[in-house]
Amino acid sequence: MRLRGPRTVRWRLTLLYSSLFVVAGALLLAFTYLLYAHNGAGQAASTVEGPKLTTGGPGPDAVPSVTAVVAAVRADQRHQLLVEACVALAVMALASLALGWVMAGRVLSPLRTMTASARRISADNLHERLAVPGPDDELKAVADTFDAVLARLEGAFEAQKQFVANASHELRTPLTLQQAIVDVTLADPDAPAQVLRAALARVRAAGQEQERLIDALLTLARSQRGLETREFVDLATVVEERLRGVELSVRARLESAPVLGDPQLVERLVVNLTDNAVRHNLPAGEGSWVSVWTGLDARGRPGLRIENSGPVIAADQAAGLFQPFRRLGVERVGKRDGLGLGMSIVAAVVAAHGGRVRARTRPQGGLVVEVSLPPYAPAEHRSPAPAAVGIPNPAPLV
Repeated sequence: MRLRGPRTVRWRLTLLYSSLFVVAGALLLAFTYLLYAHNGAGQAASTVEGPKLTTGGPGPDAVPSVTAVVAAVRADQRHQLLVEACVALAVMALASLALGWVMAGRVLSPLRTMTASARRISADNLHERLAVPGPDDELKAVADTFDAVLARLEGAFEAQKQFVANASHELRTPLTLQQAIVDVTLADPDAPAQVLRAALARVRAAGQEQERLIDALLTLARSQRGLETREFVDLATVVEERLRGVELSVRARLESAPVLGDPQLVERLVVNLTDNAVRHNLPAGEGSWVSVWTGLDARGRPGLRIENSGPVIAADQAAGLFQPFRRLGVERVGKRDGLGLGMSIVAAVVAAHGGRVRARTRPQGGLVVEVSLPPYAPAEHRSPAPAAVGIPNPAPLV
């Protein structure tokens, strides 16, 4: 038969307290007994060395000597002391079990309260918290940490619900449009070939929009999952290649910004930022421009900064740009410009690389997006920073 120890922490603490008390008491009794024995031996020796009796009477062989009597009395006292100490230790050991049980219960009482509260919390009531009162001890630190985890889980659940709702709406929109086009076309049995071709073209365009949305969702999910490959990427090279096809006035200063990360995700980061800067800009001929910088900041971290002209954006709306399906100034039922996932993909890619992204509005209109990534400059890839790269159609910045 296999013996099992106590299964509760309360019993373990009780046995631990009692064991420590018994061990400490036994050591104390042993130390006291040795001191008493040593002092008794010293006193017996001093009795032997004392003056001898010279009066008449029986000889030393006829009566016990004083030393023998003292030694016998000391031995009895030591034995009695040992017995009484062992009995006292046994009684106190039982008392320590009871006291240890009570004290362990008092110590673990907040933990039982935390356990009961945690069992009541589920996905439907993540807003509840343990909120353990008391001093800032280890148990309260555990409770506060658990409350912080619940807060993050609540935020993640709410974001997931919102994301699923938005994604469902965004995916349903092209499907509804396709069905409406097909129904209208089928309602006319004598529709000419030109009308049918136009309907098919519109259905194809709606399918392509749906395909782009699905690709964006997959990219967002992939970036949120983390990095699968890490390779050397220079932000300056990626940005330079991307800016060659931009028709707006661009001023760029591209210095080497080495990054260790996923090349495809880094390219998607640059593409989304540049497309966002070009799409949400002033109309052509109204002084529209884009400014791009890559290089190392004062702390040696590779960074990317894209600034553009455009409509005036409220300062409190800048942080919301990184939320999925967030569009400024455009209602969902109106004309949509983009999928609404570009900036959220940027935030996910930067987070996967362990970096930081920040957006701030310009008082004159437009947006400034700054990306900072962890430093990486191995010797085999280190190269002198190139001079500023000029892009066609430069224009002064305001």
